Amino acid sequence: MASGASATQRIPSKRQTLDEAYAPPANFLEIEVINPITHGVGKMRYTDYEIRMRSNLPVFKQKESSVRRRYSDFEWVRAELERDSKIVVPTLPGKSLKRQLPFRSDDGIFEEEFIENRRKALELFINKVAGHPLAQNERSLHIFLQETTIDKNYVPGKIRTA
Repeated sequence: MASGASATQRIPSKRQTLDEAYAPPANFLEIEVINPITHGVGKMRYTDYEIRMRSNLPVFKQKESSVRRRYSDFEWVRAELERDSKIVVPTLPGKSLKRQLPFRSDDGIFEEEFIENRRKALELFINKVAGHPLAQNERSLHIFLQETTIDKNYVPGKIRTA
């Protein structure tokens, strides 16, 4: 049996070259929720967000995509994943019903500060979800991240990599 000192010796590490340090990472998935835009007037008013995705993971057929989604689309993908996948899906930021009441002295859910806080929370949510290996195989997540329109009549299932 080896002595105590030699048994706990460090494994010599290989020095990283500058090319290796600044090369693209082996696997990456970057999702940003950006550019909120409020549309419409009165009861027809809503805010949507640009979802920009970049990845080199083989499961995503498009390596870059940009789509616009509103809060109800996030609710849709959460419900689909909760129903179809075996993962615990994180909660979405709340609906903020008090901010939707009439006769407010401010803009409610259309106030810049509220929209920015919701944007950050939605970005955190979608990154947690999409970072899960089992969620990455769900067709609903791919539709949400990469299709310009969400086909709510899609056939649920797994994405197969070739």
